[in-house]
Amino acid sequence: MRSVRCWRHVVSRCPAKPGYAFTRWPTSSPTPPPADVETLTRQVTELEQQILDLRAELAERDEDLTAARAANRELMAQVNR
Repeated sequence: MRSVRCWRHVVSRCPAKPGYAFTRWPTSSPTPPPADVETLTRQVTELEQQILDLRAELAERDEDLTAARAANRELMAQVNR
């Protein structure tokens, strides 16, 4: 549980920059990271990739919706003539 608290402390001290991700253990550390940190780092990386995939899917659906709305407006304009 201590490693989770340490990880939260490290993450909370990360700079608040868009796109910044702490995905590597500092190389200046004399000891390797605990297994829990490695697992959490891998999970964070996987979740970040999932976010990117979902955003791309959302953008595609948004484009489809915009096209459908435009087609609907055109059809309604033809009906009302």
